Amino acid sequence: MKNNNLLGTIGAIWGIIGWIALLAYAVYKLSIPVFSLKPADLEWYHWLVLVLNALFLVYMKGVRGFQRSLAPRIVTRGRYLRAHPHLLWTLFAPLFCMGYFHIIRRKQIVTIVMTVFMVILIVIVRGLPYPWRGVLDTGILLALGWGIVQLMRFGIGGLTAVSFPYPTYIEDRDRE
Repeated sequence: MKNNNLLGTIGAIWGIIGWIALLAYAVYKLSIPVFSLKPADLEWYHWLVLVLNALFLVYMKGVRGFQRSLAPRIVTRGRYLRAHPHLLWTLFAPLFCMGYFHIIRRKQIVTIVMTVFMVILIVIVRGLPYPWRGVLDTGILLALGWGIVQLMRFGIGGLTAVSFPYPTYIEDRDRE
């Protein structure tokens, strides 16, 4: 029983920290084009797009995406993994916590489609010329930074709290 508790705890922590590390790496990579922006090179319309895009992405992806949906889901699935340890789930805990497997089909499809959509957007934005890439990456960088903060906040709160009122979306056939 003690090994199962340890396996579950390792899985929960690995699932959350794995996503924090992935987001932190993305923030690092995005900081290069963002911090290479020279204010003197930006016209008024660049500034307008930068500010509007940043506000839009911080709200839509940071608050609505990370704070209200993704961070609670990752943490609640980490809690589930801690309570129901499984070696394979622990090895792939970040993928489990995100919902790539062992989740209701509808959520799994949404997760996969959103991942593909994000990869396509990354490829498109990478191909943009200076200064547009940095202008758009500023909003993404801020939203991802917000996501890291929310994952840490929910992770600490969720793994130390007795209850955590968010759904796991675990497949019905596997519920106890």
